[in-house]
This record gives sequence, C-alpha cells and structure tokens, in this order.
Amino acid sequence: MAVPKKKTSVSRKGLRRAGQTHKLYANKQVLTDSESGELTKRGCITPSGMWKGKKVFETKADRVEDDTEE
Repeated sequence: MAVPKKKTSVSRKGLRRAGQTHKLYANKQVLTDSESGELTKRGCITPSGMWKGKKVFETKADRVEDDTEE
C-alpha cells in the first residue's frame, strides 16, 4: 500500500482543495418562470406559490389581496 513519506501540510492541503470550489458554483441554475417572470432555482416552487403552471399553495400576499377585496 502506498504511504506518503511526509505529512501533507495544512497549506498544501488547502491549495489542493482550493481547485475544487468551481464544483460548488457550477450547478446553480436560475430559471425565469414563464407566467410570473420570477427567478427561481430549478426544481423549486416560485415565491408566488406556482409549480409547473399550477398554484400549489397560498402566500401571505394572496391572503392580503383576498381580505382587501371583501
């Protein structure tokens, strides 16, 4: 089994891992909702409560609008 001759220093280990940060940011896809124009992450509900063109849940803003109409 291969064993390192010397201990890897903290700074050298950090430099090796520093090249991996691009993987953290590569998969952050931001989409624009076709109906409301809101920005969302892929696979997430929009802030207005829409999912795949359907209203999934009622938001506080919707409740306030309903109260003012009555």
